[in-house]
Amino acid sequence: MNTFPLRSSLLSAAISIACQSQAASDPHHPIVNEDAVITVTAPLSNPLNVVTSPKTPRQPVPASDGSDYLKTIPGFAQVRNGGTNGDPVFRGMFGSRLRILTDGGEMPGACPARMDAPTSYISPESFDLLSITKGPQTVLWGPGNSAGTIRFERQPPQFKEPGIKGDASLLAASNHRYDQNADLSLGSEQGYLRLLGNKSRSDDYKDGNGDRVASRWDKWNADIALGWTPDADTLLELSAGRGNGEARYAGRSMDGSQFKRESLGLRFEKSNIGEVLDKVEAQIYYNYADHIMDNITLRSPTAGMGSMSGMAMGGMDMSSGMTARLDRRTVGGRAMATLMLGDVKLESGMDMQTSTHRRRSGDDWSKDARFHDVGMFSELSWSASEQDKIVGGARLDRTWVDNFSARGEGERSNTLPAGFMRLEHTLNDVPLMLYAGVGYTERFPDYWELFSPTTGADGLSAAFDTVKPEKTTQLDFGAMYSGEHLDGWLSAYVGRVNDFILFNYDADNSSLSRASNVDATIMGAEAGYRYQLTEHWSTDASLAWAWGKNRSDNTALPQMPPLDARLGLGWENGPFSTSALLRMVSHQDRIALNQGNVVGKDFGRSAGFSIFSANAAWQFNPQLKLSAGVDNIFNQAYSEHLNLAGNSSFGYSSNTPVNEPGRTWWAKVNVKF
Repeated sequence: MNTFPLRSSLLSAAISIACQSQAASDPHHPIVNEDAVITVTAPLSNPLNVVTSPKTPRQPVPASDGSDYLKTIPGFAQVRNGGTNGDPVFRGMFGSRLRILTDGGEMPGACPARMDAPTSYISPESFDLLSITKGPQTVLWGPGNSAGTIRFERQPPQFKEPGIKGDASLLAASNHRYDQNADLSLGSEQGYLRLLGNKSRSDDYKDGNGDRVASRWDKWNADIALGWTPDADTLLELSAGRGNGEARYAGRSMDGSQFKRESLGLRFEKSNIGEVLDKVEAQIYYNYADHIMDNITLRSPTAGMGSMSGMAMGGMDMSSGMTARLDRRTVGGRAMATLMLGDVKLESGMDMQTSTHRRRSGDDWSKDARFHDVGMFSELSWSASEQDKIVGGARLDRTWVDNFSARGEGERSNTLPAGFMRLEHTLNDVPLMLYAGVGYTERFPDYWELFSPTTGADGLSAAFDTVKPEKTTQLDFGAMYSGEHLDGWLSAYVGRVNDFILFNYDADNSSLSRASNVDATIMGAEAGYRYQLTEHWSTDASLAWAWGKNRSDNTALPQMPPLDARLGLGWENGPFSTSALLRMVSHQDRIALNQGNVVGKDFGRSAGFSIFSANAAWQFNPQLKLSAGVDNIFNQAYSEHLNLAGNSSFGYSSNTPVNEPGRTWWAKVNVKF
């Protein structure tokens, strides 16, 4: 077992700040138990729209990036490849089927193999809200969101009088993991200055067998926001940020030696304008990713480049001592007005985005792709009665792509419609809400589907010329119960995807891939509950199931996570709390051998596993909280089904999954001031 001493000077300073704040407050003021309980299963919110705070502590060990945090929410999984920067999957759907936004802007990433997935640039604890809309049940946030829409957001700090406030945290864990986060705001009623910074690092971890897994990382982010609030209903905010890092991967033949991020944003909001026009909002954003991958910075180069070697690299030679540098510049904006017409709320506007991808050869940069999208949307909510609400929306997008690659220049364009309609009903005598909605969306192929595959379906043509847009029709339905002692929810779906974009890999050479369109059927559900057993004891649980079928070939749809159940038991008494988590995952034998997406493929069936974890927390005072936990208490050796096979550079044989961490200890201190 590794020791993990907290950095004494920082910890002493944090405790000193907390104790000084307590001394300055009313000595008779009761200790606030805010966020004292560490969440182990799922946030209890609307089953269709999950809203939680990424600052809320969760188990397992606090997340290293956005995908790490999302995997703790029922229905989410990761394509795993080591310690950090896994790719999020929701209901078995991957990539741009999930739109991932930070403060309304998009950061697509530059690597043709998604080594820098959009979530790899996100430090969850530096955001205030995480909002998830399941399925194609909103049109407000861009085109093609067939699986769902994910938004990490920062809320403007509120000041009634001039002052300073913020929070900070320190984490230490096994494998020399150290995280530091700080969020500081200075301001008054007229405006604010917000400063955010974080740093996270870890060495390679050991799995349950005691074998070391290549997984170390070191990353940092720094952001600043300057806001002007001349009155309570007006906001003008300018924001900027930078970040960088490195990570090595047991499941790839190259590592990420640079994840440089630059971000700029400007937004304006005006609320409570009049009786009809209630709000106007507008924003523009600029996000730039400069990514370097190689097999020399974080490992010793070898000639053996095994399975899943970073996946299709457009013919790039991945032999020893190789380095590749790529960047992507994304500029976008949106404007929206909210109108209130009695019981009807109408949100209408337009958005646009331009994203340019480049490769570097020697000292020269060359464009290979440029994406453009312009869309118009309207979404209406009608409170028909105290029990009934009807929500619907429609959008229309014009998308076009310029191809500058060596495989042949050209242009593609499409006009893409989307829409949905949903009924929400609350029963009179029972605290039960029911909903059902149907949605349709068309998704244009993304960069990884047009430019990363070796060929199109015929094995001769380029994917750029042959891959068609996806068309998803999906029924979402569910229920939520909120009683005196019991809260529970159910969210289910069934969908039909025409022209589903599927990757087929060569059995003998995983760097050769073909992208094709098939027709698919998907279905599944997530469910959860929380029951207050006694004044101090509570229990909760969640369950997630996803299923998919390739109707064209009458086979299973690949990269489907297995049945995943989580059981939690918690105790809380004043400032003290403790909880335990039992995660049980079934085996997965419905696979499509050598089929998948740009990152992962099905290379074998997977076994089930059970993992037990526990934690405890102490809210020392309103400003200071201490927490500690241990994940995988029994040191089980196990691997997730969604997994990159280990690379031969690290001694893995063909199609050997990468194991997850063994027993992991962690401790954390949180300070508010």
